[in-house]
Amino acid sequence: MITVLTGENSYLLKAELKRLVDAFVAEHTDMGLERLDGEEASYDRMREALESLPFLASKKLVVLAKPSANKEFVEKAVNLLTDIPEAIDVLIVEPKPDKRTAYYKFLKKTAELREFTELDENGLARWLTEQAKKRGGTLSQADASYLVQRVGVNQQMLNHELDKLLNYDEAITRQTIDLLTDATPQSTIFELLDAAMAGNIKRALTLYEEQRAMKIEPQQILAMLAWQLHALAVVKTAAGKDAATIAKDARINPFVVRKTQNLARQMSLPQIRRLVRSALELDIRLKSQPVDADEALQGLLLRIGA
Repeated sequence: MITVLTGENSYLLKAELKRLVDAFVAEHTDMGLERLDGEEASYDRMREALESLPFLASKKLVVLAKPSANKEFVEKAVNLLTDIPEAIDVLIVEPKPDKRTAYYKFLKKTAELREFTELDENGLARWLTEQAKKRGGTLSQADASYLVQRVGVNQQMLNHELDKLLNYDEAITRQTIDLLTDATPQSTIFELLDAAMAGNIKRALTLYEEQRAMKIEPQQILAMLAWQLHALAVVKTAAGKDAATIAKDARINPFVVRKTQNLARQMSLPQIRRLVRSALELDIRLKSQPVDADEALQGLLLRIGA
C-alpha cells in the first residue's frame, strides 16, 4: 500500500506522519521501519529499500521524504512503485509535488493521497477550541479567534501558545491571552494599516510606537506595509473571486485574504496605486537620503489617513 502525505500545512502533515509511523512501530517494531530522505539518498538506495523484503519483521514500512528531489526517482517512479511487494508499505511525504508530472498523476490515481491544507482563521479557531477541550481546558470560539489574530496563523506557534496558556490556567480567557502572548509584528501591521485607512491616525501612531517598542526597525515596518499593500492590490484586482480561490492563485494565506477583503471594499484601485507609489518613494528615500526614518514613516501614515 502506498500512502502520500502532501500539502502546505506542515504542522498537520508532521502530526499525521508521526501518527502513522508510531502505529506501525507499535504493531511491527522499528525493525521493519526504514526512513530515507530524497534530497540525500541515491535512486539505487531508494530502489533497494522498496524492493528488499523485511528482515526480522512481518511487515516493512519505507518512509520517503521528498523523493521527487531526486530526478532519477521521478523519471522511474511509475515503474518502481507499480510492483511493490505486499509485505512493504510505502509512506511518501511530498509537501509541494509538481502536479504536472507523470509521477504525481500516478500517485493520485493509485495511492491514498492525504492533503493537508492551511486552515483559515475560522478553521484555526475551531481547531484551538477542540484542542483545548482535548487537553482538559476551555477556550471559547471568540477568544480562539482573538488568539489567532494576535499570534498569527502559524499552527505550530499556536500549538505552543495553547500549551503555555493551559499550563497557566485551564480556563483560557482574553485576559490570559494578553498576559502570556505577544502580538506578532505582521498581525499588528495589518491593524496599523487598517487604522490609518480608517482615518484613525491616533490609533495608527500608537500601533507604530508599539512596533518600535518591540525593536521593529522602520525599514522592517515599511517592508511589512509593502507586503500588506501587495495583498490589498491582489485582492482588489480579483473582485468576484472567493477568498479560497484568491489565496490559491496568489499563494497568500486564506486568513490574510479574508482580512484584506474588508479593506479592499473600502478603497478604489487608484487609491491603492497611490499608496503603493507613496510606499515605493519612501523606500527609495530611506535608502538614498539621510532622512529620519521614524518621522518619514509616520508621515506616510498621516498621508494614508488623509
